[in-house]
Amino acid sequence: MPSATHAADVLVIGWGLSGLVAASEAAAAGKTVVIVDQEPRSNLGGQAWWSFGGLFFVDSPEQRRMGIKDSYDLARQDWFATAGFDRDDDHWPKAWAEAYLAFAAGEKRSWLRQKGVGFFPVVGWAERGGYTALGPGNSVPRFHITWGTGPGIVAPFRAAVEEGERAGLVTILPRHRVTALMTVDGTVTGASGEVLAPSGAARGVATSREVVGEFSVTAGATIITSGGIGGNHDLVRRNWPASLGAPPATMITGVPAYVDGSMQEPAAAAGARLINGDRMWHYVEGIQNWDPVWPSHGIRILPGPSSIWLDATGERLPVPLFPGFDTLGTLAHLRATGHDHSWFVLSQRIAEKEFTLSGSEQNPDLTGKDVSLLMKSRLGKGASGPVQAFLDQGADFVVRDTLDELIEGMRALPGGEHLDADRVRREVEARDREMDNDFTKDAQIAMLRSARSYLGDKLIRVAAPHRIQDRDAGPLIAVKLHVLTRKSLGGIETDLSGRALGADGQPVPGLYAAGEAAGFGGGGVHGYRALEGTFVGGCLFSGRSAGRAVAAAL
Repeated sequence: MPSATHAADVLVIGWGLSGLVAASEAAAAGKTVVIVDQEPRSNLGGQAWWSFGGLFFVDSPEQRRMGIKDSYDLARQDWFATAGFDRDDDHWPKAWAEAYLAFAAGEKRSWLRQKGVGFFPVVGWAERGGYTALGPGNSVPRFHITWGTGPGIVAPFRAAVEEGERAGLVTILPRHRVTALMTVDGTVTGASGEVLAPSGAARGVATSREVVGEFSVTAGATIITSGGIGGNHDLVRRNWPASLGAPPATMITGVPAYVDGSMQEPAAAAGARLINGDRMWHYVEGIQNWDPVWPSHGIRILPGPSSIWLDATGERLPVPLFPGFDTLGTLAHLRATGHDHSWFVLSQRIAEKEFTLSGSEQNPDLTGKDVSLLMKSRLGKGASGPVQAFLDQGADFVVRDTLDELIEGMRALPGGEHLDADRVRREVEARDREMDNDFTKDAQIAMLRSARSYLGDKLIRVAAPHRIQDRDAGPLIAVKLHVLTRKSLGGIETDLSGRALGADGQPVPGLYAAGEAAGFGGGGVHGYRALEGTFVGGCLFSGRSAGRAVAAAL
Protein backbone atom coordinates (compact mmCIF):
# COMPACT_ATOMS: atom_id res chain seq x y z
CA MET A 1 0.00 0.00 0.00
CA PRO A 2 1.56 3.36 -1.02
CA SER A 3 2.62 5.77 1.71
CA ALA A 4 3.22 9.54 1.53
CA THR A 5 4.85 11.95 3.96
CA HIS A 6 4.34 15.69 4.26
CA ALA A 7 5.77 18.41 6.47
CA ALA A 8 4.69 21.94 7.42
CA ASP A 9 4.80 24.44 10.23
CA VAL A 10 1.12 23.85 10.96
CA LEU A 11 -1.20 20.89 10.41
CA VAL A 12 -4.95 21.62 10.39
CA ILE A 13 -7.23 18.58 10.68
CA GLY A 14 -10.58 19.48 9.15
CA TRP A 15 -11.47 22.17 6.61
CA GLY A 16 -14.68 23.48 8.12
CA LEU A 17 -14.97 27.17 8.96
CA SER A 18 -12.78 27.06 12.06
CA GLY A 19 -10.11 25.15 10.13
CA LEU A 20 -10.15 27.61 7.25
CA VAL A 21 -9.93 30.56 9.64
CA ALA A 22 -7.04 29.00 11.59
CA ALA A 23 -5.19 28.07 8.41
CA SER A 24 -5.67 31.54 6.88
CA GLU A 25 -4.35 33.21 10.04
CA ALA A 26 -1.27 30.99 10.12
CA ALA A 27 -0.60 31.48 6.40
CA ALA A 28 -1.03 35.25 6.75
CA ALA A 29 1.81 35.13 9.29
CA GLY A 30 4.02 33.37 6.72
CA LYS A 31 3.71 29.85 8.14
CA THR A 32 3.40 26.80 5.90
CA VAL A 33 0.17 24.89 6.43
CA VAL A 34 -1.12 21.43 5.51
CA ILE A 35 -4.90 20.94 5.69
CA VAL A 36 -6.24 17.37 5.68
CA ASP A 37 -9.85 16.22 5.49
CA GLN A 38 -11.48 12.85 4.89
CA GLU A 39 -13.93 14.19 2.28
CA PRO A 40 -13.45 15.23 -1.37
CA ARG A 41 -12.61 18.85 -2.05
CA SER A 42 -16.21 19.59 -3.01
CA ASN A 43 -16.83 19.83 0.77
CA LEU A 44 -14.34 22.63 1.46
CA GLY A 45 -15.95 24.83 4.10
CA GLY A 46 -17.58 21.89 5.84
CA GLN A 47 -20.78 22.18 7.77
CA ALA A 48 -20.74 25.99 7.86
CA TRP A 49 -21.41 26.08 4.11
CA TRP A 50 -24.84 24.51 4.76
CA SER A 51 -25.72 26.93 7.56
CA PHE A 52 -28.12 29.86 7.63
CA GLY A 53 -25.14 32.04 8.51
CA GLY A 54 -26.65 33.54 11.65
CA LEU A 55 -24.28 35.64 13.75
CA PHE A 56 -24.60 36.97 17.29
CA PHE A 57 -23.63 40.64 17.63
CA VAL A 58 -24.04 42.96 20.59
CA ASP A 59 -25.07 46.61 20.09
CA SER A 60 -24.60 46.47 16.33
CA PRO A 61 -25.55 49.21 13.85
CA GLU A 62 -28.31 46.89 12.59
CA GLN A 63 -29.73 46.62 16.11
CA ARG A 64 -29.56 50.37 16.70
CA ARG A 65 -31.34 51.08 13.40
CA MET A 66 -34.14 48.73 14.52
CA GLY A 67 -34.47 50.58 17.83
CA ILE A 68 -32.90 47.77 19.86
CA LYS A 69 -30.94 48.83 22.94
CA ASP A 70 -28.31 46.19 23.61
CA SER A 71 -25.13 46.20 25.71
CA TYR A 72 -22.29 43.96 26.83
CA ASP A 73 -23.80 43.78 30.33
CA LEU A 74 -27.20 42.70 29.01
CA ALA A 75 -25.64 40.14 26.67
CA ARG A 76 -23.49 38.76 29.49
CA GLN A 77 -26.56 38.46 31.71
CA ASP A 78 -28.33 36.51 28.99
CA TRP A 79 -25.34 34.29 28.09
CA PHE A 80 -24.56 33.17 31.63
CA ALA A 81 -28.22 32.71 32.56
CA THR A 82 -28.69 30.60 29.45
CA ALA A 83 -25.46 28.60 29.77
CA GLY A 84 -26.12 27.57 33.37
CA PHE A 85 -22.44 26.84 34.06
CA ASP A 86 -22.36 24.59 37.16
CA ARG A 87 -19.35 22.28 36.89
CA ASP A 88 -15.70 22.38 37.91
CA ASP A 89 -14.98 21.73 34.22
CA ASP A 90 -16.58 25.08 33.35
CA HIS A 91 -13.52 27.18 34.26
CA TRP A 92 -12.25 27.53 30.68
CA PRO A 93 -15.72 27.54 29.08
CA LYS A 94 -16.62 30.55 31.25
CA ALA A 95 -13.38 32.30 30.32
CA TRP A 96 -14.15 31.67 26.64
CA ALA A 97 -17.67 33.02 27.13
CA GLU A 98 -16.29 36.27 28.54
CA ALA A 99 -13.81 36.56 25.67
CA TYR A 100 -16.42 35.77 23.01
CA LEU A 101 -18.88 38.31 24.41
CA ALA A 102 -16.17 40.98 24.23
CA PHE A 103 -15.48 39.92 20.63
CA ALA A 104 -19.20 40.03 19.70
CA ALA A 105 -19.58 43.47 21.30
CA GLY A 106 -16.31 44.70 19.82
CA GLU A 107 -14.32 43.95 16.69
CA LYS A 108 -16.21 40.93 15.37
CA ARG A 109 -18.46 42.89 13.02
CA SER A 110 -15.78 45.29 11.74
CA TRP A 111 -13.34 42.39 11.22
CA LEU A 112 -15.90 40.60 9.06
CA ARG A 113 -16.89 43.75 7.21
CA GLN A 114 -13.22 44.29 6.29
CA LYS A 115 -13.34 40.85 4.68
CA GLY A 116 -16.37 41.81 2.60
CA VAL A 117 -19.05 40.10 4.68
CA GLY A 118 -22.40 41.92 4.81
CA PHE A 119 -25.54 41.44 6.86
CA PHE A 120 -29.29 41.46 6.29
CA PRO A 121 -30.67 44.65 7.88
CA VAL A 122 -33.48 43.03 9.89
CA VAL A 123 -32.24 41.47 13.15
CA GLY A 124 -33.96 38.25 14.20
CA TRP A 125 -35.03 37.26 17.69
CA ALA A 126 -34.08 33.66 18.45
CA GLU A 127 -34.30 31.79 21.77
CA ARG A 128 -36.67 34.31 23.31
CA GLY A 129 -36.75 32.53 26.66
CA GLY A 130 -40.09 33.56 28.12
CA TYR A 131 -38.99 33.27 31.73
CA THR A 132 -37.71 36.07 34.01
CA ALA A 133 -34.93 38.55 33.21
CA LEU A 134 -32.44 36.20 34.86
CA GLY A 135 -33.75 33.13 33.05
CA PRO A 136 -32.44 31.68 29.77
CA GLY A 137 -32.89 33.40 26.43
CA ASN A 138 -32.13 36.58 24.52
CA SER A 139 -33.60 39.71 26.11
CA VAL A 140 -33.42 41.46 22.71
CA PRO A 141 -33.05 40.43 19.05
CA ARG A 142 -29.40 39.57 18.26
CA PHE A 143 -29.60 37.13 15.32
CA HIS A 144 -27.88 38.75 12.32
CA ILE A 145 -28.19 36.88 9.02
CA THR A 146 -25.13 36.91 6.79
CA TRP A 147 -25.81 38.29 3.30
CA GLY A 148 -25.00 35.12 1.37
CA THR A 149 -25.79 32.81 4.34
CA GLY A 150 -23.27 30.02 5.04
CA PRO A 151 -21.44 30.26 1.71
CA GLY A 152 -21.10 34.00 2.27
CA ILE A 153 -19.34 33.55 5.61
CA VAL A 154 -17.11 30.76 4.27
CA ALA A 155 -16.10 32.66 1.11
CA PRO A 156 -13.42 35.08 2.39
CA PHE A 157 -11.62 32.40 4.40
CA ARG A 158 -11.77 29.90 1.56
CA ALA A 159 -10.36 32.59 -0.73
CA ALA A 160 -7.54 33.33 1.72
CA VAL A 161 -6.62 29.64 1.98
CA GLU A 162 -6.70 29.20 -1.79
CA GLU A 163 -4.52 32.30 -2.20
CA GLY A 164 -2.10 30.70 0.26
CA GLU A 165 -2.23 27.56 -1.82
CA ARG A 166 -1.29 29.49 -4.96
CA ALA A 167 1.55 31.17 -3.05
CA GLY A 168 2.95 27.81 -1.97
CA LEU A 169 2.21 28.30 1.72
CA VAL A 170 -0.85 26.02 1.95
CA THR A 171 -1.25 22.39 0.87
CA ILE A 172 -4.77 20.90 0.85
CA LEU A 173 -5.06 17.11 1.03
CA PRO A 174 -8.59 15.78 0.42
CA ARG A 175 -9.53 12.17 1.25
CA HIS A 176 -6.93 12.01 4.02
CA ARG A 177 -8.44 10.57 7.20
CA VAL A 178 -6.43 10.95 10.39
CA THR A 179 -6.38 7.86 12.60
CA ALA A 180 -3.64 8.86 15.08
CA LEU A 181 -1.72 11.84 16.34
CA MET A 182 2.04 11.33 16.37
CA THR A 183 3.91 12.17 19.58
CA VAL A 184 7.55 12.34 20.65
CA ASP A 185 8.23 12.55 24.38
CA GLY A 186 4.69 13.83 25.02
CA THR A 187 4.79 16.47 22.28
CA VAL A 188 2.38 16.16 19.37
CA THR A 189 4.46 16.26 16.19
CA GLY A 190 1.76 15.70 13.56
CA ALA A 191 -0.63 12.99 12.47
CA SER A 192 -0.88 9.81 10.45
CA GLY A 193 -3.74 8.05 8.78
CA GLU A 194 -5.33 6.57 5.70
CA VAL A 195 -5.71 7.88 2.18
CA LEU A 196 -9.22 7.14 0.95
CA ALA A 197 -10.20 6.32 -2.62
CA PRO A 198 -10.81 9.44 -4.76
CA SER A 199 -14.42 10.55 -4.95
CA GLY A 200 -16.31 12.88 -7.26
CA ALA A 201 -19.28 13.07 -4.90
CA ALA A 202 -21.14 16.35 -4.63
CA ARG A 203 -20.99 18.42 -1.46
CA GLY A 204 -22.59 16.69 1.52
CA VAL A 205 -23.11 13.32 -0.17
CA ALA A 206 -21.81 10.38 1.88
CA THR A 207 -18.59 8.90 0.49
CA SER A 208 -16.85 5.53 0.68
CA ARG A 209 -14.20 4.62 3.23
CA GLU A 210 -12.15 2.47 0.86
CA VAL A 211 -8.48 2.78 1.86
CA VAL A 212 -5.93 3.08 -0.94
CA GLY A 213 -2.86 4.33 0.92
CA GLU A 214 -1.28 5.73 4.05
CA PHE A 215 0.11 9.14 4.96
CA SER A 216 1.83 11.10 7.68
CA VAL A 217 2.30 14.81 8.28
CA THR A 218 4.91 16.25 10.61
CA ALA A 219 4.29 19.75 11.94
CA GLY A 220 5.40 22.16 14.62
CA ALA A 221 1.78 22.55 15.73
CA THR A 222 -1.39 20.56 15.04
CA ILE A 223 -4.87 22.12 15.22
CA ILE A 224 -7.90 19.82 15.46
CA THR A 225 -10.92 21.42 13.75
CA SER A 226 -12.80 18.25 12.85
CA GLY A 227 -16.29 19.22 14.06
CA GLY A 228 -18.77 17.45 16.30
CA ILE A 229 -20.74 14.20 16.45
CA GLY A 230 -24.20 15.07 15.04
CA GLY A 231 -23.89 12.74 12.04
CA ASN A 232 -23.11 9.74 14.26
CA HIS A 233 -26.34 8.72 16.00
CA ASP A 234 -24.61 5.95 17.97
CA LEU A 235 -22.22 8.50 19.48
CA VAL A 236 -25.07 10.95 20.12
CA ARG A 237 -26.97 8.27 22.04
CA ARG A 238 -23.84 7.20 23.93
CA ASN A 239 -23.36 10.79 25.14
CA TRP A 240 -27.05 11.56 25.64
CA PRO A 241 -27.53 13.52 28.91
CA ALA A 242 -29.24 11.67 31.74
CA SER A 243 -31.22 14.84 32.50
CA LEU A 244 -33.13 14.37 29.23
CA GLY A 245 -34.13 10.79 29.90
CA ALA A 246 -33.83 8.13 27.22
CA PRO A 247 -32.50 9.22 23.81
CA PRO A 248 -34.97 9.09 20.92
CA ALA A 249 -35.30 5.76 19.16
CA THR A 250 -35.65 7.65 15.90
CA MET A 251 -33.94 10.91 14.93
CA ILE A 252 -33.20 12.71 11.70
CA THR A 253 -29.85 14.26 10.88
CA GLY A 254 -29.12 17.94 10.44
CA VAL A 255 -25.48 17.52 9.39
CA PRO A 256 -23.65 15.43 6.76
CA ALA A 257 -22.44 11.93 7.63
CA TYR A 258 -18.82 13.10 7.93
CA VAL A 259 -19.68 14.92 11.18
CA ASP A 260 -18.81 11.71 12.98
CA GLY A 261 -16.62 12.53 15.98
CA SER A 262 -13.80 10.41 14.57
CA MET A 263 -11.06 12.64 16.02
CA GLN A 264 -12.20 12.22 19.62
CA GLU A 265 -10.31 8.98 20.27
CA PRO A 266 -7.04 10.09 18.60
CA ALA A 267 -7.16 13.36 20.55
CA ALA A 268 -7.72 11.57 23.85
CA ALA A 269 -4.97 9.04 23.07
CA ALA A 270 -2.54 11.93 22.58
CA GLY A 271 -3.40 13.30 26.02
CA ALA A 272 -6.16 15.83 25.29
CA ARG A 273 -9.01 16.00 27.78
CA LEU A 274 -12.58 15.85 26.47
CA ILE A 275 -15.20 17.48 28.68
CA ASN A 276 -18.95 18.14 28.69
CA GLY A 277 -19.68 15.40 26.16
CA ASP A 278 -23.26 15.16 27.45
CA ARG A 279 -24.00 18.76 26.50
CA MET A 280 -25.47 18.90 23.03
CA TRP A 281 -27.81 21.04 20.97
CA HIS A 282 -30.48 19.20 19.03
CA TYR A 283 -33.64 20.74 17.61
CA VAL A 284 -37.22 19.57 18.04
CA GLU A 285 -38.57 21.25 14.89
CA GLY A 286 -36.95 18.82 12.44
CA ILE A 287 -38.67 17.71 9.24
CA GLN A 288 -37.59 15.05 6.75
CA ASN A 289 -36.04 16.60 3.67
CA TRP A 290 -38.11 15.66 0.63
CA ASP A 291 -34.95 16.08 -1.50
CA PRO A 292 -32.20 14.63 0.74
CA VAL A 293 -28.46 15.09 0.24
CA TRP A 294 -27.08 12.94 3.06
CA PRO A 295 -28.54 9.94 4.94
CA SER A 296 -31.64 10.72 7.05
CA HIS A 297 -31.30 14.34 5.94
CA GLY A 298 -33.45 16.63 8.03
CA ILE A 299 -34.15 20.36 7.89
CA ARG A 300 -35.06 22.56 10.83
CA ILE A 301 -38.02 24.87 10.67
CA LEU A 302 -36.98 28.25 12.07
CA PRO A 303 -40.46 28.97 13.35
CA GLY A 304 -42.15 32.20 14.12
CA PRO A 305 -44.07 32.08 17.40
CA SER A 306 -47.69 31.60 16.27
CA SER A 307 -48.07 27.86 15.61
CA ILE A 308 -49.89 25.76 18.20
CA TRP A 309 -47.39 23.20 19.49
CA LEU A 310 -48.86 19.82 20.50
CA ASP A 311 -47.18 16.70 21.83
CA ALA A 312 -47.73 13.32 20.19
CA THR A 313 -51.04 12.86 22.02
CA GLY A 314 -52.38 16.29 21.07
CA GLU A 315 -51.78 18.08 24.37
CA ARG A 316 -50.54 21.64 24.03
CA LEU A 317 -47.04 22.31 25.32
CA PRO A 318 -46.87 24.35 28.55
CA VAL A 319 -45.85 27.99 28.92
CA PRO A 320 -43.34 29.23 27.77
CA LEU A 321 -42.54 26.41 25.35
CA PHE A 322 -43.74 28.24 22.28
CA PRO A 323 -41.97 27.97 18.90
CA GLY A 324 -38.62 29.75 19.02
CA PHE A 325 -38.47 30.28 22.79
CA ASP A 326 -36.49 27.55 24.58
CA THR A 327 -34.98 24.73 22.53
CA LEU A 328 -33.52 22.74 25.42
CA GLY A 329 -36.57 23.21 27.63
CA THR A 330 -38.82 21.97 24.83
CA LEU A 331 -36.58 18.97 24.15
CA ALA A 332 -36.59 18.06 27.86
CA HIS A 333 -40.38 18.32 28.03
CA LEU A 334 -40.95 16.24 24.91
CA ARG A 335 -38.51 13.51 25.99
CA ALA A 336 -40.65 13.08 29.12
CA THR A 337 -43.74 12.32 27.01
CA GLY A 338 -42.38 8.97 25.85
CA HIS A 339 -42.71 9.85 22.16
CA ASP A 340 -40.13 10.93 19.59
CA HIS A 341 -42.30 13.41 17.70
CA SER A 342 -44.60 16.39 18.22
CA TRP A 343 -46.83 18.58 16.03
CA PHE A 344 -47.30 22.12 14.82
CA VAL A 345 -50.85 23.15 13.90
CA LEU A 346 -51.22 26.42 12.01
CA SER A 347 -52.84 28.23 9.12
CA GLN A 348 -51.51 28.89 5.65
CA ARG A 349 -51.20 32.56 6.59
CA ILE A 350 -48.87 31.69 9.46
CA ALA A 351 -46.76 29.40 7.26
CA GLU A 352 -46.37 32.13 4.65
CA LYS A 353 -45.23 34.71 7.19
CA GLU A 354 -43.38 32.68 9.77
CA PHE A 355 -41.87 29.53 8.27
CA THR A 356 -38.22 29.87 7.39
CA LEU A 357 -36.15 26.77 6.75
CA SER A 358 -32.65 26.56 8.16
CA GLY A 359 -29.77 26.17 5.74
CA SER A 360 -28.16 27.90 2.81
CA GLU A 361 -29.83 25.73 0.18
CA GLN A 362 -33.30 26.46 1.62
CA ASN A 363 -32.86 30.23 1.32
CA PRO A 364 -31.90 30.96 -2.31
CA ASP A 365 -32.76 34.66 -1.97
CA LEU A 366 -30.35 35.31 0.90
CA THR A 367 -27.74 32.82 -0.29
CA GLY A 368 -27.78 34.16 -3.84
CA LYS A 369 -27.93 37.80 -2.67
CA ASP A 370 -30.99 38.19 -4.89
CA VAL A 371 -32.83 41.34 -3.78
CA SER A 372 -35.82 40.89 -6.10
CA LEU A 373 -36.35 37.31 -4.98
CA LEU A 374 -35.88 38.42 -1.38
CA MET A 375 -38.66 41.02 -1.67
CA LYS A 376 -40.96 38.50 -3.30
CA SER A 377 -40.31 35.64 -0.88
CA ARG A 378 -40.19 37.64 2.37
CA LEU A 379 -42.71 40.40 1.76
CA GLY A 380 -44.89 39.11 -1.09
CA LYS A 381 -47.97 36.94 -0.91
CA GLY A 382 -47.74 33.18 -0.73
CA ALA A 383 -45.16 30.87 0.80
CA SER A 384 -41.55 31.02 -0.36
CA GLY A 385 -40.52 28.47 -2.97
CA PRO A 386 -38.66 26.16 -0.55
CA VAL A 387 -41.50 26.24 2.01
CA GLN A 388 -44.09 25.58 -0.70
CA ALA A 389 -42.06 22.60 -1.90
CA PHE A 390 -42.32 21.07 1.58
CA LEU A 391 -46.03 21.83 1.75
CA ASP A 392 -46.46 20.04 -1.56
CA GLN A 393 -44.00 17.16 -1.15
CA GLY A 394 -42.87 16.92 2.48
CA ALA A 395 -43.66 13.61 4.16
CA ASP A 396 -44.39 15.38 7.47
CA PHE A 397 -46.92 17.91 6.16
CA VAL A 398 -50.72 17.64 6.21
CA VAL A 399 -52.77 20.33 4.46
CA ARG A 400 -56.56 20.23 4.77
CA ASP A 401 -59.56 22.57 4.63
CA THR A 402 -61.21 21.65 7.95
CA LEU A 403 -59.99 20.71 11.41
CA ASP A 404 -61.62 17.28 11.30
CA GLU A 405 -59.93 16.53 7.97
CA LEU A 406 -56.62 17.79 9.35
CA ILE A 407 -56.81 15.53 12.40
CA GLU A 408 -57.66 12.58 10.16
CA GLY A 409 -54.58 13.34 8.05
CA MET A 410 -52.38 13.64 11.13
CA ARG A 411 -53.59 10.28 12.44
CA ALA A 412 -52.75 8.68 9.08
CA LEU A 413 -49.04 9.48 9.44
CA PRO A 414 -46.70 7.07 11.32
CA GLY A 415 -47.16 7.74 15.03
CA GLY A 416 -50.48 9.47 14.42
CA GLU A 417 -52.33 6.67 16.21
CA HIS A 418 -51.23 8.22 19.51
CA LEU A 419 -53.16 11.41 18.73
CA ASP A 420 -56.34 12.08 20.73
CA ALA A 421 -58.64 13.75 18.20
CA ASP A 422 -60.92 15.28 20.83
CA ARG A 423 -57.94 16.81 22.67
CA VAL A 424 -56.59 18.38 19.46
CA ARG A 425 -60.00 19.80 18.70
CA ARG A 426 -60.38 21.26 22.20
CA GLU A 427 -56.91 22.86 22.10
CA VAL A 428 -57.44 24.54 18.73
CA GLU A 429 -60.97 25.70 19.44
CA ALA A 430 -60.06 27.05 22.88
CA ARG A 431 -57.11 28.96 21.45
CA ASP A 432 -59.29 30.40 18.66
CA ARG A 433 -62.00 31.43 21.15
CA GLU A 434 -59.44 33.67 22.89
CA MET A 435 -59.03 35.72 19.70
CA ASP A 436 -62.46 37.33 20.10
CA ASN A 437 -61.11 39.92 22.55
CA ASP A 438 -58.12 42.25 22.72
CA PHE A 439 -57.34 40.83 26.16
CA THR A 440 -56.57 37.17 26.88
CA LYS A 441 -55.27 34.74 29.47
CA ASP A 442 -53.44 32.76 26.76
CA ALA A 443 -49.77 33.68 27.23
CA GLN A 444 -48.87 32.81 23.65
CA ILE A 445 -51.49 35.15 22.21
CA ALA A 446 -50.38 37.94 24.55
CA MET A 447 -46.80 37.37 23.43
CA LEU A 448 -47.78 37.49 19.73
CA ARG A 449 -49.40 40.87 20.19
CA SER A 450 -46.37 42.12 22.08
CA ALA A 451 -43.91 40.74 19.52
CA ARG A 452 -45.44 42.76 16.73
CA SER A 453 -44.42 45.95 18.50
CA TYR A 454 -40.91 45.11 17.24
CA LEU A 455 -40.72 46.22 13.60
CA GLY A 456 -38.57 43.27 12.54
CA ASP A 457 -41.15 40.78 13.81
CA LYS A 458 -44.03 42.72 12.29
CA LEU A 459 -42.36 42.94 8.88
CA ILE A 460 -41.15 39.39 8.28
CA ARG A 461 -41.54 37.16 11.32
CA VAL A 462 -44.87 37.27 13.17
CA ALA A 463 -48.27 37.00 11.48
CA ALA A 464 -51.08 39.22 12.67
CA PRO A 465 -52.89 37.17 15.37
CA HIS A 466 -55.95 35.43 13.97
CA ARG A 467 -58.08 32.34 14.44
CA ILE A 468 -56.32 29.26 13.15
CA GLN A 469 -59.63 28.10 11.64
CA ASP A 470 -60.35 31.42 9.93
CA ARG A 471 -61.21 30.40 6.36
CA ASP A 472 -59.68 33.62 5.05
CA ALA A 473 -56.34 32.51 6.52
CA GLY A 474 -56.16 29.63 4.06
CA PRO A 475 -56.16 25.88 4.60
CA LEU A 476 -55.09 24.33 7.90
CA ILE A 477 -51.62 22.82 8.16
CA ALA A 478 -50.14 20.25 10.52
CA VAL A 479 -46.44 19.41 10.62
CA LYS A 480 -45.01 16.31 12.27
CA LEU A 481 -41.78 17.32 14.00
CA HIS A 482 -38.77 15.12 14.75
CA VAL A 483 -35.66 15.46 16.89
CA LEU A 484 -32.94 16.76 14.57
CA THR A 485 -29.31 16.15 15.55
CA ARG A 486 -27.05 19.15 15.13
CA LYS A 487 -24.37 20.52 17.50
CA SER A 488 -21.94 19.26 20.13
CA LEU A 489 -21.61 21.71 23.02
CA GLY A 490 -18.70 19.86 24.63
CA GLY A 491 -15.30 18.89 23.27
CA ILE A 492 -11.56 19.22 23.76
CA GLU A 493 -10.73 21.45 26.72
CA THR A 494 -8.60 24.42 25.64
CA ASP A 495 -7.17 27.58 27.13
CA LEU A 496 -7.77 30.98 25.55
CA SER A 497 -4.96 30.38 23.03
CA GLY A 498 -6.70 27.23 21.80
CA ARG A 499 -4.04 24.98 23.35
CA ALA A 500 -5.45 21.53 24.14
CA LEU A 501 -5.24 20.76 27.85
CA GLY A 502 -4.49 17.41 29.46
CA ALA A 503 -5.88 15.72 32.55
CA ASP A 504 -3.44 17.71 34.69
CA GLY A 505 -4.75 20.99 33.33
CA GLN A 506 -1.51 21.71 31.48
CA PRO A 507 -1.24 22.23 27.70
CA VAL A 508 -0.45 19.19 25.57
CA PRO A 509 2.67 20.45 23.73
CA GLY A 510 2.08 20.96 20.02
CA LEU A 511 -1.69 20.38 20.11
CA TYR A 512 -4.49 22.91 19.61
CA ALA A 513 -8.23 22.67 18.94
CA ALA A 514 -10.94 25.00 17.65
CA GLY A 515 -14.53 25.05 16.48
CA GLU A 516 -17.05 22.39 17.41
CA ALA A 517 -14.27 19.91 18.20
CA ALA A 518 -13.43 22.22 21.13
CA GLY A 519 -17.05 22.89 22.08
CA PHE A 520 -16.58 26.14 20.08
CA GLY A 521 -13.95 27.11 22.62
CA GLY A 522 -12.70 25.83 25.96
CA GLY A 523 -14.63 22.57 25.73
CA GLY A 524 -18.07 24.12 26.12
CA VAL A 525 -18.45 27.90 25.75
CA HIS A 526 -22.26 27.61 25.55
CA GLY A 527 -22.78 25.58 28.71
CA TYR A 528 -26.09 23.74 28.48
CA ARG A 529 -27.87 26.12 26.11
CA ALA A 530 -27.01 28.36 23.18
CA LEU A 531 -28.37 31.81 22.32
CA GLU A 532 -28.23 31.05 18.56
CA GLY A 533 -26.03 32.85 16.06
CA THR A 534 -23.16 31.69 18.27
CA PHE A 535 -22.07 28.52 16.45
CA VAL A 536 -20.69 30.04 13.26
CA GLY A 537 -19.34 32.89 15.39
CA GLY A 538 -17.70 30.40 17.74
CA CYS A 539 -15.93 28.79 14.79
CA LEU A 540 -14.70 32.19 13.66
CA PHE A 541 -13.45 33.26 17.08
CA SER A 542 -11.85 30.00 18.20
CA GLY A 543 -10.28 29.37 14.77
CA ARG A 544 -8.85 32.87 14.74
CA SER A 545 -7.51 32.51 18.29
CA ALA A 546 -5.83 29.17 17.58
CA GLY A 547 -4.38 30.28 14.24
CA ARG A 548 -2.89 33.43 15.70
CA ALA A 549 -1.56 31.62 18.78
CA VAL A 550 0.15 28.97 16.67
CA ALA A 551 1.70 31.57 14.40
CA ALA A 552 3.05 33.45 17.41
CA ALA A 553 4.40 30.31 19.07
CA LEU A 554 6.34 28.90 16.09
